[in-house]
Amino acid sequence: MLQEPMMEKLISMRLGGMVDALKTQEQDPASRELSFLERLGLLVDQQWTWRENQALARRLHAAKLKGAAIEDIDYRSSRGLDKSVIRALAQKSAWAAQHENIFVLGPTGVGKSFVACALAQKACRDGYSALYLRAPALFRDLAIARADGSLRSLLARLSRIDVLVIDDWAMQPLAETERRDFWEICEDRYQTRSTILTSQLPVARWHEQIGDPTAADGILDRLVHNAHRIDMRGDSMRKKRAAQQSS
Repeated sequence: MLQEPMMEKLISMRLGGMVDALKTQEQDPASRELSFLERLGLLVDQQWTWRENQALARRLHAAKLKGAAIEDIDYRSSRGLDKSVIRALAQKSAWAAQHENIFVLGPTGVGKSFVACALAQKACRDGYSALYLRAPALFRDLAIARADGSLRSLLARLSRIDVLVIDDWAMQPLAETERRDFWEICEDRYQTRSTILTSQLPVARWHEQIGDPTAADGILDRLVHNAHRIDMRGDSMRKKRAAQQSS
């Protein structure tokens, strides 16, 4: 039997994976035929896997990505999705490593948010931090932070996130403070982090939605030149599902 003091020490050192592996070895007669170094190697491997899984769980919880995954993207519907493009982006999330942006564009209901969250979720699995926010919620949080004096802290936190997903971008014209705050976000993240934007409007319309020409030029310059574009089309999938459920 394993000695309780040793188990308690392992737990206090946050070596939960090693504890589980030790219990498994105790119950497996074949483990007794292994050398000390072989058994130690198995314990270390299990601890490493346990720690990586814990870290991934924390990243996914913090990211708030709606449970989307690359493996669950539906290519059967006619939405203009190119499987080879999605697979290339998902390959080790190289776009995140190179601090590139992604725009997911198309009409309402075609699954832009799901695709964006799926790409961010894959980035989480590849070791990057992520956060999903709808544009209205982002600007609301920025306004609250400006009012209570925590704006600098919020902008600093956003600047450290590897993949920032902003959903429903450019749905309405930006106010002056929104332009200024979004400029700060883009400036902080330029060539150091990645941003995924989903929008119903084509990129050509973003300039007018931002409003001020100088601010628009600066924001788009930091977003567009190193961005991948995924153009989606078709009817609303939500309407299709509702029709299928009612039939």
